Amino acid sequence: MIKTANEQGITVKQLGDRFIDEYFKDAKGLNIRPASVHPRATEHIKEIIDLISTLIEKGHAYVAENGDVYYSAESFKGYGKLSGQVIEDLELGSGFEARKEKRLDATDVKRHPADFALWKAKKEGEPFWASPFSEGRPGWHIECSAMSMKYLGETIDIHAGGQDLQFPHHENEIAQSEGATGKPFANYWTHNGYINVDNRKMSKSLGNFFTVREIAEQVDLIAVRLFMLSAQYRNPINYSYDLITQAKSALDRIYNCRESIKDKAEADQSNTSEFESFKQRFIDAMDDDLNTADAVGVIFDFVKELNTRFVAGNDTKGAAEGYKLLNELLDVMGLLRTEENEIPEEIIKMAEERAAARSQKNWALADSLRDQIKAMGYELKDSADGVKITKI
Repeated sequence: MIKTANEQGITVKQLGDRFIDEYFKDAKGLNIRPASVHPRATEHIKEIIDLISTLIEKGHAYVAENGDVYYSAESFKGYGKLSGQVIEDLELGSGFEARKEKRLDATDVKRHPADFALWKAKKEGEPFWASPFSEGRPGWHIECSAMSMKYLGETIDIHAGGQDLQFPHHENEIAQSEGATGKPFANYWTHNGYINVDNRKMSKSLGNFFTVREIAEQVDLIAVRLFMLSAQYRNPINYSYDLITQAKSALDRIYNCRESIKDKAEADQSNTSEFESFKQRFIDAMDDDLNTADAVGVIFDFVKELNTRFVAGNDTKGAAEGYKLLNELLDVMGLLRTEENEIPEEIIKMAEERAAARSQKNWALADSLRDQIKAMGYELKDSADGVKITKI
């Protein structure tokens, strides 16, 4: 961030603000609910300094001669317990830290190769803050513990993250948090699998890297959410255009069923509980280490049952219960579109009129309708799969 901000002639905060704003746009499209608080490291320097001071007092950290502060990995008996790393194997110039962080060299001021930075003394062109150790900035790991303790307490229930963060990041979080408090840092760890693209790990170096925004130009982001849920979180998931379009078709089946039984549900006055088995199967799947793949499978079995009973057949008894339960299961999975995400009928009708105008080569009318739709807060994107309507 420091390097990019300097290259663009802006502050790190301005760069951070830009990417945070873009993240929230994508998160909203994916139907991710905002957290109750979104802390930033730069707004918690006091808490970070206080935590580092505690670790120094307890003998878990030391100030190097250049003003850096390092955590002494050897001082924490449980170091490596999450990832299975053995501290004696973390020799100078070897292992993950040497490859990824490039910090283990002969001129290092650290006492042991596994020691990690809590505070870095300032360098030319970098932001810095005053501290008892030196003018500088926090290391990579310490802010997570400081902010977590402030808002979630000394022990949190569930800590999530990617498999690639298990070591060293999460290992270091445990060491610094438990070293300061003497209490467990997290009760449960949930590490999600990698995303593969056409059966190859997604990475910038392979040139198969893409963003959520790019996918949104092809399909509804709720379909992307369904696609991600189709694998249990610990397992890798393989992305391809064919698979994402299959997810879109699957989502359409769910919503077609939902719309088809809505009127029958409103007319149904019966009081039944005949679909409890589907609900229990869904709960059992989610209780099994958040097995969303099986839970999604239950939803599709339920959709098949609803289609057989209320769409293909003429039965109405139980439609209200079925409609309610379908909405409940979709809501748990974050697949239930909110009213804010749903496109108004008026906009859909205007988009259809524009499509008709385009087919008749009436470009003036088509452009006029597009402008009207944009003025109403919606944008049309033409693609090979048809027209996608998104809220601006």
